[in-house]
Amino acid sequence: MMKFDQTKPLDIIPIGRATIDLNPTDVHKPLNESSNFNKYVGGSPANIAVGLARLGKKVGFIGKVSDDQFGTYVIDYFKNDGINTDHIYRAKNGENLGLTFTEIKSPTESSILMYRNNVADLELDPSEIDEDYIKSAKGIVVSGTALAKSPSREACFKAIAFAKKNGTKVIFDIDYRKYTWKSKDEISIYYSLVGKQSDIIIGSEEEFELMEHIMNPEDKSDKAVANRWFDYGNEIVVIKHGKEGSEAFVKEDNTSYKIKPFPVKLLKSFGGGDAYGSALIYALLEGWEVIDALEFGSASAAMLVASHSCSADMPSVEAIKDFIKKEKEEYGEMIARY
Repeated sequence: MMKFDQTKPLDIIPIGRATIDLNPTDVHKPLNESSNFNKYVGGSPANIAVGLARLGKKVGFIGKVSDDQFGTYVIDYFKNDGINTDHIYRAKNGENLGLTFTEIKSPTESSILMYRNNVADLELDPSEIDEDYIKSAKGIVVSGTALAKSPSREACFKAIAFAKKNGTKVIFDIDYRKYTWKSKDEISIYYSLVGKQSDIIIGSEEEFELMEHIMNPEDKSDKAVANRWFDYGNEIVVIKHGKEGSEAFVKEDNTSYKIKPFPVKLLKSFGGGDAYGSALIYALLEGWEVIDALEFGSASAAMLVASHSCSADMPSVEAIKDFIKKEKEEYGEMIARY
């Protein structure tokens, strides 16, 4: 179990991008043939914030949005879900809110097209990171995308410094997106710097390979990867393998736990990671065993890839539990324990 400081009033503060997703309503077509789209709040940190709020947690957010109606849309959306918006700032120099057009080409083929030039979220300034706000939370979630450019990356490191000083857990969601980054070396430098200061790391096999690029280790097995990051002080390392499931390594008892994905009829292949992250973090905040947290995260992810949106369709605790119960009745146990 992960131990959080239960005296802190806020549960989690994600840091990073809040953007807009435009998902096609005329699905099973290539993006160039799609004409109609629904608008949703998007961006991994924003989705995790909404996911945790829907699960009943007290959530804040640190980020920057455009000084226009799209920025207002994001702030109002957060407020409607009970997310504290006191530390969401408006861009001052005409920066835009990031936009993501999604493609749902078929039940098994999806893609995303992100517009990330001159975006507001990467203009978050270190001066806008407040120590008392960080201190008030049990944990912060740092998104790897927020490290792609200054001054956002420095703002993240300042937030991490305040978290480490005040007993706030640091959760690193590697969240790789190719946009804005200049090289693999740059990615690896900043990912690894955060990974060496975090308490939990969540990422795909590809994302861990990017983080360890400049380290170039000989042993790239999941266990070796986890042990390397344990040596830097992490308590839990979660490695996702897509259709093959995910595995969590726990430093305290030198144990790993593996779970298979829940069978589901796919609508899209994106958004599942954010639902997974929010449900996993919820379960750890609740003090659940790691294997149960993995199961809860996997179930939430399955529900999201079967729905049209990401943020708007984040499920409740009861909905996830009902989903797990029904899936197990039909398919049996989904977990494998090591």
